[in-house]
Amino acid sequence: MIKVLIVDDQSLIRQGLKALLELEEDLEIVAEAENGEIAIHFVEEFYPDVVLMDIRMPIMDGVAATREIQKRFPKTKVLVLTTFDDDEYVKTALQNGAMGYLLKDTPSEELAVAIRAVNKGYTQLGPGIVKKLFTQFSSVPPTKSPSPPDSLAELTPREKEVLRLIATGASNREIAQQLYISEGTVKNHVTNILNRLDLRDRTQAAIFANSFLPYLNHPS
Repeated sequence: MIKVLIVDDQSLIRQGLKALLELEEDLEIVAEAENGEIAIHFVEEFYPDVVLMDIRMPIMDGVAATREIQKRFPKTKVLVLTTFDDDEYVKTALQNGAMGYLLKDTPSEELAVAIRAVNKGYTQLGPGIVKKLFTQFSSVPPTKSPSPPDSLAELTPREKEVLRLIATGASNREIAQQLYISEGTVKNHVTNILNRLDLRDRTQAAIFANSFLPYLNHPS
């Protein structure tokens, strides 16, 4: 059973989320909090596996609460669920330890899937959020590219192609279509890439790849 703490300053939102998520057999709502300060107390009391965290709240906002929770209770995962897709909110939430960032229009079934994934340690980002991150990377002024690590040089040419496409935000299906290989083969390549580069998930791979795009575009 995955223990979930819901944090939102609107009681109707909390009640609605609780009603929807309690329909899932493997999710247990252990408490509800109306701001980040109360959330921290409830994390200490109930030790939830996942915290559904709003961003804008009185007394203590979601970013500050996420930072404190990750500092004091590193085993608890934070999944931001908010109506705000502001670039700064996304960046600061992830920088302060959030494992995911979703918008409140996310269907309940997808939210449940995201909670399970975050509980396992995988990053979860809404489609619009992923695009924002990639846009931020592409808008950064060019600087001298860092030297690629030895582990990157050890990837096969095909794995480098897959990694380069991951950096663009392409899905496994899109990568398969572009490289004329099966989707299963793409999944195998992604697994090998994560293992060789010691990365946690696809999001980390995309961030890593964007740091070495010149090398991936011209590996020779």
